Amino acid sequence: MERSVATARRRPTPRVAGPGSRARGPPRTSKTYHAGGWRRAASSLRGGLASALRAVSQEKGGSMTESEVSHQVDVDLGDRSYPIYIGENLLDRGDLLRKHIPGKQVLIVTNETIAPIYLERVTRVIREADPALQVESVVLPDGEQHKNTEVLMKVWDRAMELRFNRKATFVALGGGVIGDMTGFAASAFQRGVHFIQVPTTVMAMVDSSVGGKTGVNHPLGKNMIGAFYQPNCVLIDTLALRSLPNRETASGVSEIIKYGLIWDADLFKWLEENIDSLVDSGKPEFGEAIASAVERSCLIKAAVVAQDEREGGIRAFLNLGHTFGHAVETFSGYGTYLHGEAVGVGLAMAADLSARLGWITEDIRDRAIALVQRCDLPTRPPKDMTPDDFIQLMAVDKKNVDGSLRLVLLRGELGTCVVTSEFENAKLMDTLNEYCEALG
Repeated sequence: MERSVATARRRPTPRVAGPGSRARGPPRTSKTYHAGGWRRAASSLRGGLASALRAVSQEKGGSMTESEVSHQVDVDLGDRSYPIYIGENLLDRGDLLRKHIPGKQVLIVTNETIAPIYLERVTRVIREADPALQVESVVLPDGEQHKNTEVLMKVWDRAMELRFNRKATFVALGGGVIGDMTGFAASAFQRGVHFIQVPTTVMAMVDSSVGGKTGVNHPLGKNMIGAFYQPNCVLIDTLALRSLPNRETASGVSEIIKYGLIWDADLFKWLEENIDSLVDSGKPEFGEAIASAVERSCLIKAAVVAQDEREGGIRAFLNLGHTFGHAVETFSGYGTYLHGEAVGVGLAMAADLSARLGWITEDIRDRAIALVQRCDLPTRPPKDMTPDDFIQLMAVDKKNVDGSLRLVLLRGELGTCVVTSEFENAKLMDTLNEYCEALG
């Protein structure tokens, strides 16, 4: 029998606020569930989430004014709860950002790609919301290869030069790398200042901006240096996605596929029907499709984080494909693969191993891999990567306990998974040999 998540504390589903919405999740309870008991609580959580999603769908019937928040998802963490604002033209809503800036000093952290597009605009709207604010910026080089302590020091250097105090607010304007680095910088500067997430990529909107994971890479492992540190708010302007290259968009969609595989079978089926509209920003239906996918993903991520903030239980499910994927990124050199591209490889390998173990049907495996391929994402590791490379790199994964490799794998019907260290090692080697030898 496999060992799945040991314990987790049940929390309510996130609240969805919108015009006239009163949707709520299941009632609060202090019930603790163990081992297989997580399935009962997860089922209850999915029921509340389904009600919330129906409320979101109903709200879409009305027209929205320019720069209106179409949806708000609250990440319920007690006195550290925060809203996720989702809508169009929200980058013009300096008033929304001002609500979450406690002091008078603001440092916008962005990169060389995003700065020419959005930095002046965001700086202006914050200043217009409150002319008394001191709004400064620092521009970092772009790319996963720059997600390290040396580049991170530029953020702290800038804050020190400006003599920012503990009431300062760091604003992450960019993708997942900027969000992770800015959050970690905020967590450590003067032992903690405020920060806000303003994601501009699909990857950041549906995954990295929500939940408080921050950090940088180490040469021996991805995201090995960091902290859990929650933002004051997350502001998602879905119109920003229209300027993304299709490669970046597809990279982010891999995380949405993951949500369907581990949690939401209906989402997965919807993706199978609409994936072509999600990965091509030139299609007329792209805007509505990607906005729907972002909203649904944020609801799922917020629900999971509210139950398990520090990844001691069901939050580990969100790492499906990431153990294999992080190994690919580390082996290849950070920045060679976009994160979502490496996750695509990982999803395929996790699905393959799950099928070899007899935990899912070959049909589910084939559907998972086919959906990743339809995004034009890779499903195979680099040609020179060997099974031994995988084993060595996966040995330093953060999910491992007492030297045992722990993987997130699919088990049962579509939309369910386990976190386990008890699987047949021979089956793992079969998957590694198949995927590496296929390229040999």
